[in-house]
Amino acid sequence: MNRSQHPPFPPKGELETPAVLRELVQAHRHLAELKGIAKTIPNEGILISTLALQEAQSSSEIENIITTQDALYKYQLQTGAHNPATKEVAHYAEALLLGYQKVKEQELLTLGVILQIQETLEGNRAGFRKIPGTVLKNELTGEIVFEPPSPETVPTLMSELEAFIHSDSLLDPLVCMALIHHQFETIHPFYDGNGRSGRILNILYLVKSRLLDSPVLYLSRYINQSKEKYYKGLQETRETDEWEDWLIYMLRGVALTAQHTTLLIESILTLLQDQKQHIRKNHKFYSQDLINNLFRHPYTKVAFLEKDLGVSRATASRYLDALALDGVLHKHKIGRENYYINHRLITLLFNTPELNDK
Repeated sequence: MNRSQHPPFPPKGELETPAVLRELVQAHRHLAELKGIAKTIPNEGILISTLALQEAQSSSEIENIITTQDALYKYQLQTGAHNPATKEVAHYAEALLLGYQKVKEQELLTLGVILQIQETLEGNRAGFRKIPGTVLKNELTGEIVFEPPSPETVPTLMSELEAFIHSDSLLDPLVCMALIHHQFETIHPFYDGNGRSGRILNILYLVKSRLLDSPVLYLSRYINQSKEKYYKGLQETRETDEWEDWLIYMLRGVALTAQHTTLLIESILTLLQDQKQHIRKNHKFYSQDLINNLFRHPYTKVAFLEKDLGVSRATASRYLDALALDGVLHKHKIGRENYYINHRLITLLFNTPELNDK
């Protein structure tokens, strides 16, 4: 296929081949398990707030925007003095949560929402690009192998993509998700933030399609660990208009990521019950709101507890100091302000195994 041409969308021909159907069975099974276990957490905000930061970190790392989960949690405590990469990754988490709220409210994934996501990511209202997109060249020969669509075609192509997102396609929704992601990255509609916006669309489409109730499945870690295969798959599909390998790659990502996230949520739930029983037994100030705070904010502070529990600053400080003295939390300081880490939860979130795609 000529570099200036692009595969038709939606693709023609058979997509749900026997090999793709086999992967679909596995992906749906593990996705259903994840949806079920996520419902057992008493407050969905616990998962959304913690897992969204993991996604933000992994997705941004694909674009060589590097920070740590520790830095991200400290950013939530004190938004002022942080490096640009940490701020940029924190904006990703904000964009993801904004998109989720819009999709839940509207039950739609519109161009308006996509534009708002990119605006939150980049901190500007540049909208669709008005200049040619970045071309891909063969590193050895310098030959252009891919050139994004011309800027004047972007609004039409994005409108067509929006129509497909809301169409009554006979294709499986997970196949649709993989197609939508590929087409979005091929259009490359924005000046910057295309990769990150496209990865946010993955999870929002699953929520819109009701395969998940909340945004807890994030493919960015899988993509980051198989980056070469990801970019090769994007380009080979553009060149050949053969979709099977791309669909299998994405479906395996869903299955692997769902399995990993299910295990993580099970571990979080076990820890939550353990700490709940311990605090209830040893402290008269136990409440479900307190537990929710300690798991929604693995790095918490007096102001967070004050707000969530509706108590005075002195009372919130007394509660947190008592939990630190008891070993439930670790007490630290940023500048003049104390903060408290739920260290057992952080161990679960920070020490995540590799996703093994064999």
